Amino acid sequence: MASASGSGAPEGPEALRRRRILSSRLYLDDVPSSSSKAPVVYSPAYDISFNGMEKQHPFDSSKWGRVRNSLEDAGLLQSDRIVEPLEASEDDLLVVHSESYLNSLESSEKVARIVEVGGSVLSAKLALEKGWAINIGGGFHHCSAQEGGGFCAYADISLCINFAFIRLNISRVMIIDLDAHQGNGHEKDFGSDGRVYTLDMYNSGIYPFDHVAKKYIDQKVELDSGTKTEDYLENLDKALKVAQSRFRPQLIVYNAGTDILHGDPLGRLKVSPEGVAIRDEQVFRFAKDQNIPILMLTSGGYMKSSGRVIADSIINLSKKNLIDIVNLFSLEVI
Repeated sequence: MASASGSGAPEGPEALRRRRILSSRLYLDDVPSSSSKAPVVYSPAYDISFNGMEKQHPFDSSKWGRVRNSLEDAGLLQSDRIVEPLEASEDDLLVVHSESYLNSLESSEKVARIVEVGGSVLSAKLALEKGWAINIGGGFHHCSAQEGGGFCAYADISLCINFAFIRLNISRVMIIDLDAHQGNGHEKDFGSDGRVYTLDMYNSGIYPFDHVAKKYIDQKVELDSGTKTEDYLENLDKALKVAQSRFRPQLIVYNAGTDILHGDPLGRLKVSPEGVAIRDEQVFRFAKDQNIPILMLTSGGYMKSSGRVIADSIINLSKKNLIDIVNLFSLEVI
């Protein structure tokens, strides 16, 4: 491929990555910060079924729709206030992934995951505009540029951050990964990148046991199976204080898996629904106290109750004035 300068020299990988990011439509530039939309991202495509295959594994393919419905039922958010993302194109995915990797994917969940990738990328832009954003989906933290794993086919966290570096002109991002599993995908992608600081708190006794990726974690908190709510929250409080002393980000990417819930078949921790709400409150307060924009991805969670727990936590964030949906709308009406 010839360079844009017309010199005939091949375009380098970083120049090609930059060009792909700058030409992408995923940031929805026609949705300005003054829009009546809330920084909550969701698409009905997130809830795509897999021809009955969803009944054969623990992943709940309708979780995200239930979150949206619960927020609407609570009167917190109307459907016309939600931002619907675009599907990521092949050029968008090539910002991180190789053509050979993309060609190797043959999955009935492909469309749903590509739309969720678009939602994760867009959430960073919305977070910078309004201080916070929530993608009701995303958080495929086991996928790196070179390989997928654990229900994760696309590296939406890595894509989100790469887009933010170029399009939002930021250079310091903190990943707070509180899914029950180690976030080995983004850890491999940013292991040697000083612009990204990773705090990962996870159950050390479950998948993925990625000892290579562990070397890249800036701040590692390994929990035992069966860790209960009080101990979990105490560990998190200590970890956030350490993170605050070590790194000052311009954006926080928060991977908020609900597979930490007591009874989750894959997470194997014993955190209560109330504990999940307090956890999210701690992280959002950490961001707000330092005036750092934060985006939340809902990530793993393999029980039917997860959708309700996520919605209740978002409602709690609103009640605690850590996100502001109601006043945002009332100000726009005035």
